[in-house]
Amino acid sequence: MQEVRSHPYVIHDERISGGSAVIKGTRTRVVDIVIEYEYLVHSPDEIISAHPHLTLQQIHDALSYYYENREEIDKKIKDEQEFVNGLRKVFQGQNLQR
Repeated sequence: MQEVRSHPYVIHDERISGGSAVIKGTRTRVVDIVIEYEYLVHSPDEIISAHPHLTLQQIHDALSYYYENREEIDKKIKDEQEFVNGLRKVFQGQNLQR
């Protein structure tokens, strides 16, 4: 029998960030915490400094959720990066200032 893991600080709500995993009581996506931790190499304490509304417990639960759902979240990061790169190509060289 597979063990069911609990993440008391992570929820999915279709009304928040399109149903992406977020930290409960916030609009902070787990994927954004992961990017700061894995790609920007910020420590949990540095992440809290950047997001003072979060607690260390919330950060660690978000990271635990990530490690249990790594393939799905890594795909989301890749898809979002491809979307941004596509926008860059479309708007490259355009003056977007008003």
